[in-house]
Amino acid sequence: MAPRAPVAPCASGRQAPQVVGILGGMGPAAGADFVRLFVQACTDRMGALGIPVHDQAYPEHWLAQVPIPDRTAALHDTRPGAHQPADPLLQATGRLAALGARVVAIACNTAHAWHGLLQQRFPQMVVLHGVQEVVAGLARQQVRGVGLLATQGAYEAGLYQGELERCGIDCFVPEAHGRELLMQGIYDGVKAGDYALARQRFEAVALALQQRHGVSTLIMGCTEIPLALSARGRLQGMALVNPSQVLAAALSRHAYRDAVPEEEVG
Repeated sequence: MAPRAPVAPCASGRQAPQVVGILGGMGPAAGADFVRLFVQACTDRMGALGIPVHDQAYPEHWLAQVPIPDRTAALHDTRPGAHQPADPLLQATGRLAALGARVVAIACNTAHAWHGLLQQRFPQMVVLHGVQEVVAGLARQQVRGVGLLATQGAYEAGLYQGELERCGIDCFVPEAHGRELLMQGIYDGVKAGDYALARQRFEAVALALQQRHGVSTLIMGCTEIPLALSARGRLQGMALVNPSQVLAAALSRHAYRDAVPEEEVG
């Protein structure tokens, strides 16, 4: 774990929240939505800590919304010289570090394939691992099996499957046709602005997993999926896990980890 940077005390005697960064641009709508989720998580966190909620109590946070090469395509094509996202991810993380960010969240599930590289190159920062945060939460809730909606790249990299297996949670994934429908919903749907198409594709795959495996919990393992899918209509009663929401909450906890006066600790 990277060391925590000192933070200046506020006039109230509390420590100011840490500066945090968000790696966005994968896609842009998902990055912007992550900021919304983070601000809400900060509001909730302040309430839990008894901190008065006002504009100046929110942490300084920076969104690096830069063009990043397609992550799934990069995982398919690892030839030397192929357009990989590693360099832009490193450059964006470097910009966040230069702006004083001490903790960074990656607003893309598939991009967690490069998490180790980012943490290695920036040991002075904490690069949160969103997949591990999600799986840890499911384990605490004693969930025994989940369906996974994700990109082809995330499936092939085993980003969720390995973490879930380590925690004894069964992971059920769509068949080949279902994966194609998901990619259509992500690329021809959300990324192209056709949310009706995206919702139709995502719902079809979710229902197929529910009917085939009896799962009642689904991980929406791509940041575009929660933008078009909700537990309404035919999915009412299903637990849809939004990794962006989980990661935003984790980022808020890190931001406020020093925000309690010493006399209130222990």
